Amino acid sequence: MAKDLSLVILLDFYGGLLTDKQALALDYYYNQDLSLSEIADDMGISRQGVMAFLKQGEKHLKSFEEKLGLAARFEKISGGLDKMQGIVSELSDNEKKTELIKLIESISENV
Repeated sequence: MAKDLSLVILLDFYGGLLTDKQALALDYYYNQDLSLSEIADDMGISRQGVMAFLKQGEKHLKSFEEKLGLAARFEKISGGLDKMQGIVSELSDNEKKTELIKLIESISENV
């Protein structure tokens, strides 16, 4: 089973919306990098049961992101802030000041 590491971010955003067992299985698998056998032993279930919790949890996380879009929005905002920080560091050059301020305004309107 190949790991989709983008699910780690979705787990941070939406993990509280999953069942306790789904959240625990996903945490063990993605955050703690445990094998299916290790997770099964710890949770007292079969490897098949672990797979079921993982697949169902992943499905829910993707569905939550599709509906709410919090992780995508966070990524967009973070990118905009990074751009603005770079621009602000260039503001010491007075000649570029007006141009850079307009660029910041443009970025902030799109975030």
